[in-house]
Amino acid sequence: MDEVAEAVADADDARGPILALRDEVGKVVVGQEGTLSGLVAALLVRGHVLLEGVPGVAKTLVVKALAATLDLEFRRVQFTPDLMPSDVIGQTIFDARGGSFSFREGPVFTNLLLADEINRTPPKTQAALLEAMEERQVSIEGEARLLPDPFIVVATQNPVEYEGTYPLPEAQLDRFLFKLQVGYPTFEQEQEVVARHDRGLDPHDLAATGIEAVASADDLTAARARVDALRVEPAVMSYIVQLCRATRDAPSLTLGVSPRGATALLHAAKAWAWLAGRPYVTPDEVKAVTKPTLRHRIQLRPEAELEGMTADVVLDGILVAVPTPR
Repeated sequence: MDEVAEAVADADDARGPILALRDEVGKVVVGQEGTLSGLVAALLVRGHVLLEGVPGVAKTLVVKALAATLDLEFRRVQFTPDLMPSDVIGQTIFDARGGSFSFREGPVFTNLLLADEINRTPPKTQAALLEAMEERQVSIEGEARLLPDPFIVVATQNPVEYEGTYPLPEAQLDRFLFKLQVGYPTFEQEQEVVARHDRGLDPHDLAATGIEAVASADDLTAARARVDALRVEPAVMSYIVQLCRATRDAPSLTLGVSPRGATALLHAAKAWAWLAGRPYVTPDEVKAVTKPTLRHRIQLRPEAELEGMTADVVLDGILVAVPTPR
């Protein structure tokens, strides 16, 4: 077997367990293929994900089901108005009997953290995740404590116009690789959801559905190495930079994409290409992940919002305006 064929075989071996995640989640979740693909792609490049959608569209369920297919530690935090930062990252407590202080880890010390309804808690508690998401560590009383590897945050939020929500600050939004919009299912998909419940499906009892772990931490590490090694031609890199720089000049925006956003777009495109079985990144992969990677990194002018414009509409215009490399 020559070197090229051997490399392709290795990539296929690494891809198998990762692709199996989507089939396994399908035992519980109907539809939401785009959401699930985005979550898997984020896992491959150590990215965090923000899921936005109205209540009841399976945002939490798809994350719990994905966690069940991974042989990784999973924890969930329900964000509420009275949640404190120490409830997330942990705290130092005094042991009266021993006369000493000890650190009690918070739920952030896990591999996959579900921050459920993150925008229902005040900014102070939201900010408790900033250091964890960026540096994979938390600082308690001046001491840095490393988080497990891998460490991924998947946060859900209701649309910002809902009562009792606190919009996430730009600095925190920028830490998410993707913002995925979770919509309503199609008629056929919703009919299947109802039929499954009629047959006795209990989404709160995932074990009863037969869902099981099909990928380990080692599988994820091997897949990440393949994604990291994927080839990106200079013309495609230039295309990524041009797209991001175009947002800074868009007349309908007050805030464009930062260099962090450009690197996020690069990594997202590499994951998307690898999942599709490509040995290199094409402009098509860049286009496919542009909106989920950049929509939360730009800010519309108030007058543009009044005209009904959205971040996705602006990005669609930029994708049309920026020449695609051949």
